[in-house]
Amino acid sequence: MKKSDISNISNAESVERAEESVRSSVQPSGKFGGKADRLFGADPAGLDESARGIAVLVIVGVAVGLLSGMFGIGGGTVIVPALVWLGLTQRNAAATSMLAIVPTSISGVISYATCGNVDWLAALLLFCGMFVGGQIGSWLLSRLPELVLRWIFVVFLVFVVFNQISFVPSRDQHIAMSALTGVCLALLGVVIGILAGLLGIGGGALAVPALSMLFGASDLIARGTSLLAMFPNSITTSVANLKRRLVHVKAALIIGLVAAVTAPFGTWIAGAVSPRVGSILFACYLCVLLIRSLFVAVKATRSARASA
Repeated sequence: MKKSDISNISNAESVERAEESVRSSVQPSGKFGGKADRLFGADPAGLDESARGIAVLVIVGVAVGLLSGMFGIGGGTVIVPALVWLGLTQRNAAATSMLAIVPTSISGVISYATCGNVDWLAALLLFCGMFVGGQIGSWLLSRLPELVLRWIFVVFLVFVVFNQISFVPSRDQHIAMSALTGVCLALLGVVIGILAGLLGIGGGALAVPALSMLFGASDLIARGTSLLAMFPNSITTSVANLKRRLVHVKAALIIGLVAAVTAPFGTWIAGAVSPRVGSILFACYLCVLLIRSLFVAVKATRSARASA
C-alpha cells in the first residue's frame, strides 16, 4: 500500500473520529436526553450557576415573595436586575422573570382570595387584554435592542413611582362594573400585557395603581385582582418566550418556588399596615430600583457610544 493511501486512510479516520465526538457531545446523556435536547432547548448562557449564584437566586426569591404579597406585583422589578447582575442579558432576564412570576402569583392569589380581596370579573377582563398585549410584548422582546429595553424599564419605573407618591387608595372601595368599565379594563390589560412581555414584569406595578385610581378599587382588592390577572398572562407569555429559547428555566424555577413560599407572609403584612404606609413603602422600594436602573442605562449608553 502506498504512503499516500495510508495517509488518506489516516486522515479519513481522524475526520470520522472528530465527527463522532461532535455527535456524542450533542446526544442525550440519559434516558430523557441531555440539556441541549430538552423540550425548549438549552438555558441561555451567562448566568452564574455557582453556589454563590444559587444563593443569590434564593435570596431574590424570598424578597420577591414578600414584595408580591405586600404590593400585588409579580416581582419582575427585582428579578430582572438581579438576573442581569448574575450574567444574563436584559432580554433573557426579562423572559426568565415572566416564568418565575407564575408560581409567585398563584401563591399570592390564594392568600388574597381567602380574605375576599379579589374581583374575579375584573381580573378576567384584565387577562383578556393582557393575553393580547403579552404576545405583542414577547414579540418585541426578541427584536428590540438591549439598550432600548433598559431605557424603557427606567421610564416605566419613573411613571410608577410618581403614581405611588401622588395617590393613596381607600381600603373600603370596590370596582363599579359596567359595559364601559369592562372595555376600559380590557384596554388596560393590553397595555399591561405589552409592558409585561417586554420588561419581564408581571404588570402589577402598573395594574395596582391603575385599578385604584381609575376604577376605584381598594388597595387590597387592586393587589389581589392584579395577581389573579397576571397568573394566566405569565403562563401564555412564558410559553412564547420558551419557544423563542429566551428563558433560563432553572433560575426561574428556583426564584418562583421560593417566592411562592414567602408570598403569604407578604400578604399578611399588606393587611396589617395602612394604605398610606403601603404606598410609601412601595415608592421607596421603586426609587432604589430606579436609581440603580438609571445608572446601568447611562453606563450602557456611554459604552454603546464609545464602541460606535
